[in-house]
Amino acid sequence: MDVTIDPRDVGPGELETWAAARGCDAVVVRKLLSAIFRRGVLEPDRWMAESQIPKRLAESIGPLPLPRLRLDASVVSPGDGFQKLRFRTAEDLALETVLIPLHKEGAVSLCLSSQVGCAMGCTFCATARMTTRRNLKTWEIIDQFLQARDVVHSQGRRVTGAVFMGMGEPFLNYDNVMTAADLMRCSSAGSVAAKAITISTVGLVPEIDRYTREGRRYRLAVSLGAATDEKRRELVPVAARWPVAEVVAAARRYALARRTRVTLAYVCISGVNVGEDDARALGELIGDTPVRVDLIEVTDPTGRYSPPGADELQSFRDALTRHVGQPIVRRYSGGKDIQAACGTLAGTG
Repeated sequence: MDVTIDPRDVGPGELETWAAARGCDAVVVRKLLSAIFRRGVLEPDRWMAESQIPKRLAESIGPLPLPRLRLDASVVSPGDGFQKLRFRTAEDLALETVLIPLHKEGAVSLCLSSQVGCAMGCTFCATARMTTRRNLKTWEIIDQFLQARDVVHSQGRRVTGAVFMGMGEPFLNYDNVMTAADLMRCSSAGSVAAKAITISTVGLVPEIDRYTREGRRYRLAVSLGAATDEKRRELVPVAARWPVAEVVAAARRYALARRTRVTLAYVCISGVNVGEDDARALGELIGDTPVRVDLIEVTDPTGRYSPPGADELQSFRDALTRHVGQPIVRRYSGGKDIQAACGTLAGTG
């Protein structure tokens, strides 16, 4: 490991190992994480003064002060209260975070980005059309969380959950995303319950299986798009690599290993994937795999795709009830008027 370290960039266990090599125990690590995550202390003088962090440890942390993303813009939807924050990286790349108000009074979930741009090429997603792409470092993910949480706290509210459903494919940035989730869950750091953190993927089978083998405690959501390979390849190009049956089989392995339901996110597109045949195919595909199907109406500023009307959507829900026989939930995708809805994040709003 490097001589210097950014405590926001490594997992709690790795940080403890690093500190132990410098003569500091786990108690010191907990104080350090608490100073950063709970009080936002990024300078070594304040660490030593406020948290009794030993000088030999503080001097091993760098670069100092710890770098931050630049908060470039903040906009709140007057319609539903969703709020979008746009950050800039050191090289001026844009990434976005969404504050999602929950039904419980004062509770907010954070929709975090894992990459700048996305290489998955989903045809209904604005992020896929961004020309610049790269993985976010762990500290950049964590800084989204910390700065967004500060905004939430300034409004007298609290962060109760986080979803990796913003820009990017989280499983293409697997290690950094998992380290960030571990820090958010850590009781000395983010203190977000594991069951309140969701990792979303378009269906990268090897990474889903790795996630299962490692016994990750976070929720899993798989963006399905369609129940047949023919339709799914049109909407989610990565589908050409793994047939949809393999994706659901991997999701089933996770569900059975964790004894929980997998969320299948299904973007509803008028005239494309919301017919009786689509519902029947989805039911046959799922079988008795424990899932929850989240229906999300497409939001496509280009006009290529349109959300189903009320009657079309209700007819599809009725068909799903007949053919799937598992929980069907209509998930509200808010912030459409500020380009904060699912599939609209592109760093331009």
